[in-house]
Amino acid sequence: MRVGDKAVLAASRLDVLFEALSRRQYTIIGPTVRDGAIACEELRSAAALPRGWADEQDGGRYRLVPTGDGALFAHTLGPQAWKRHLYPPSLVLWRAERSGSGFRVLAGEGEAPRLALLGVRACELHAIAVQDRVFLGGPYVDPSYRARRAAVFLVAVQCGRAGGTCFCASMGTGPRLPAGFDLGLTERIGPERHDLLLEVGSERGAEVAEELPLQPAEASDLEAAAAAAARVEASMGRRLDRTGVRELLLAHAEDPHWEDVGGRCLACANCTMVCPTCFCATVEDATDLTGAAAWRTRRWDSCFTLELSYLHGGSVRRSGAARYRHWLTHKLATWHDQFHTSGCVGCGRCITWCPAGIDITREVQALRDAPAREEADDGSVGV
Repeated sequence: MRVGDKAVLAASRLDVLFEALSRRQYTIIGPTVRDGAIACEELRSAAALPRGWADEQDGGRYRLVPTGDGALFAHTLGPQAWKRHLYPPSLVLWRAERSGSGFRVLAGEGEAPRLALLGVRACELHAIAVQDRVFLGGPYVDPSYRARRAAVFLVAVQCGRAGGTCFCASMGTGPRLPAGFDLGLTERIGPERHDLLLEVGSERGAEVAEELPLQPAEASDLEAAAAAAARVEASMGRRLDRTGVRELLLAHAEDPHWEDVGGRCLACANCTMVCPTCFCATVEDATDLTGAAAWRTRRWDSCFTLELSYLHGGSVRRSGAARYRHWLTHKLATWHDQFHTSGCVGCGRCITWCPAGIDITREVQALRDAPAREEADDGSVGV
C-alpha cells in the first residue's frame, strides 16, 4: 500500500494491527476504562478498548455512559493528553556522580521508548504539531522531545461524535483528521457491519498496513466517512470566534471581567495539566544523603502557581485574575507572536476538568461583549 491509500479492516480483526505493531517492538498505548473515565494506558489487545462506552461532558462534569452497540471509539477525550508520552510530567535531565575531587556528568535518561499511540484524535494531532513547533522549530531543540517524537507511531481515529465541550471545528483543528498520522481509522458500526476505514498516512504506516487483512474501500465507504465527519462538525455545541482574538485580548488587559473570572478560578492548574499543548515546567536539583550523586529533574508546572512568576521579592502575578489573564492571553494571543499558531486546539478539556466549570469560549465572548456591557452599566444606548 502507499501513502493516501484507503481500505477496510473488520473490527474483529483489529488484534492483527496490535500484533503487527508488537512485532516492531512498539508498546501500544491506547484508551481503556479506568476509575470511571477513559484513560490512556498500555494495551495488550483490542479487548482492552472501551467497547460500548461513550462519555458525557460539560463544564466541570464528566460521566461514562453505555452505548449498547459495541463501538470501540464512541468516546471523545479523557483527562490524559498524549503530551505526557512526548513531554513527560517528570524527566531527569542529567545526573552527576562524584569522581575524585570533581563530578562526572551522565545522561538523564536512556533510549526513547518505542510507543504506538492508538486513538489520537484530530485536535490532538494538531496539538502534537503545535508542540513540534515549540520543541523542534526554534534555534534550541529539546533533545528528549526529539528522540521521543521520532520513536512514536501514531494511529489516529476519526471522531464519530462531538463531546459536550468540544469546539475544534471553530478552531480549524477538527473533527476531520489532518495529516501527521501513520495510520488513520474511521469506525463504522451498524446492524450488519462493524469495521474500520483505514487510511495510510506515512511510509511506516504503509509497511504495517501490508500485514493487515484488508478489503478494498468502496466509494460508499468514503462517502459514509465524510458524512460522519460532517455530522460531528454540525453537532458541535460550542465555538470560539477567532476573528481578531489576539487584538481583542491585548486590548482588554485591564477589563474588569478578569476580576470576575479570578473570583471563580481556584488556581488549581487542572486546565494546564489536561491541556495537550501547555508546556510550563520547573527545574529541581537534588542530591543523595552522602553527597556522592546529584541530579536535575524537569517537572510540569503551571502559570497558575505563584512560584512560576516568582522574581526577586515575590510573584508578579499574585491574584487569580492576573494568572487566568496571563494563561488565556498567552494561549490565544501571544502564542501567535512566539510560534505563529494558536496554543488552543479546541479539545475542551480545560472546560470539562475545571472544578468551577470556567468556559474559555464564554470568557472570550464576554470580552467581545465588553462595549455593550459598559454601555448598559452607564445607562447609555448604543447606536
